[in-house]
Amino acid sequence: MTPPRIAFLDVDGTILDHGRTIAPSTVTAIREARERGALVYLSTGRSAGDIHPAVREIGFDGAITNGGAYAVAGDVSVVAEPMPLDAVDRLEAFFQGHGIHYFLQTGEGVYADAAVQRAVEAMLASIRPHGPVDPQTAPQRPPRFRELAEIDREQVAKAVFLSDAPDAVDRARAELGDRFHVIPGSIPLPGGSNGEIGLKGVTKGSAITAVLAHLGIDAADAIGIGDSWNDVEMFEVCGTGIAMGNADPELKAIADEVTTAVLDDGVHNAFARHGLI
Repeated sequence: MTPPRIAFLDVDGTILDHGRTIAPSTVTAIREARERGALVYLSTGRSAGDIHPAVREIGFDGAITNGGAYAVAGDVSVVAEPMPLDAVDRLEAFFQGHGIHYFLQTGEGVYADAAVQRAVEAMLASIRPHGPVDPQTAPQRPPRFRELAEIDREQVAKAVFLSDAPDAVDRARAELGDRFHVIPGSIPLPGGSNGEIGLKGVTKGSAITAVLAHLGIDAADAIGIGDSWNDVEMFEVCGTGIAMGNADPELKAIADEVTTAVLDDGVHNAFARHGLI
């Protein structure tokens, strides 16, 4: 029996634009591909509990979340790699020592203190359009934060940080790169910088490798589609890595192919090109 084809899709900037809009062709393509026997998985930096409901409603065969720290195939847990407590302590000491806003992700939620919640809201408010706002296309609100005081630090999978300093990502790499995977984030800020931090070796690519082994599917039969720097390792392990048309030019150069932008039928066109629909 021929093994099924499988596609791994990033969420923000790939399925969902950085507002609240999903191209109708994306929904159609995903559902049609699954009807034809392909498997379609989410592959996101978000926590499972922070995935937009409209994305979930499309229907998927499984999901990689938290940038690869967690993965499920159907209802089966394939990957669960939260950080050791001493790693979490080191991250928080770094952020607090440099006055950097941060929030922590577990497998189910996003946690931040009140000051960070206000700061993130202010940053996103600064990029919202003035005047009447279409609720369907407005930049989405901050993650559904939970109070940092309530977090179980034994379940932390990833950290996200935001800074007014343009060199915060470089500084994090210099001080934390021996143990952590530090990459630029995808939050569209008017200035400064933001990034994501996970354990070294824990990436979308490592989780995809585990999922493929669990399913008995060869990497050559996998495609990965994304637009962010946390998609690099996905491109590396999938037989075909596809960058969205709205991706950074440097990321496009790493990918095997480039499709059109998120609201310009990017997922649909990639699926059609590879015979999934």
